[in-house]
Amino acid sequence: MNILITGCNGQLGNEMQLLEKEDAANNYFNTDVAELDITDVEAIEQFLAANNIDGIVNCAAYTAVDKAEANEEFCTLLNAEAPGYLAHAIEKRGGWMIQISTDYVFDGTQHIPYQEDEDTCPNSVYGRTKLVGEFNVLKLCQQSMVIRTAWLYSTFGNNFVKTMIRLGNERPELGVIADQIGTPTYARDLARIIMTAISKGIQPGIYHFTNEGVASWYDFTKAIHRLAGITTCHVRPLHTSEYPTAAQRPPYSVLDKTKIKQTYGIEIPYWEESLKECIDKLMTK
Repeated sequence: MNILITGCNGQLGNEMQLLEKEDAANNYFNTDVAELDITDVEAIEQFLAANNIDGIVNCAAYTAVDKAEANEEFCTLLNAEAPGYLAHAIEKRGGWMIQISTDYVFDGTQHIPYQEDEDTCPNSVYGRTKLVGEFNVLKLCQQSMVIRTAWLYSTFGNNFVKTMIRLGNERPELGVIADQIGTPTYARDLARIIMTAISKGIQPGIYHFTNEGVASWYDFTKAIHRLAGITTCHVRPLHTSEYPTAAQRPPYSVLDKTKIKQTYGIEIPYWEESLKECIDKLMTK
């Protein structure tokens, strides 16, 4: 198959490129905005035709959650409308699509892991635009999967893990939110399940994928510092009210992963095991 990857310069896109090298069965076209503007319908259709594309993995998104509150128009274009353009174009070719989405489609008010068929209720511009993107993809492409994930990090780009390592080395004390609960997710593990879906075949619908286990941002930071050997920085737990942000975060966004595990016969690593793998890579860079 000829497969288009969008957002190839992001965390997930970079991880996908590493795994593509192990897949001799398919050809991958890795693009970011310089190679393909996914908000341009005509450009999409020309690219798909010129490269005989069979499937799309859309890793592109506007992910600056707080900035999105003041930039709703562009966030809507990239997160909601562009996935629909991609889905419509690949449907006309009889192809498939994987759309990456987010735990932010939920408001985080429940206390047991969210399943795929539960009511959504996003309370941020980012969450609302990503939810519309899901809807557009599922409506416009019959062979489409939506994979919701959360708290993504990797050795690439800017992310929470790198920031906490840097600040832990720079400061004697840090305050970190302790009353928002979710699951840290290594982008390489997400890339692996995407590659599994490609090789085993697209099973349409909505799926949840994060690493196993749960943590607060405070727990996550403590683990990062322990695994990175940072001992001189005191991490202090904060309430959300002590650290106001433009966008409201879900206080609880743990995702139930039963469906994707059963569909593809996979085991998912515990979040701290994957975090160690990532930090070990960062330490040897």
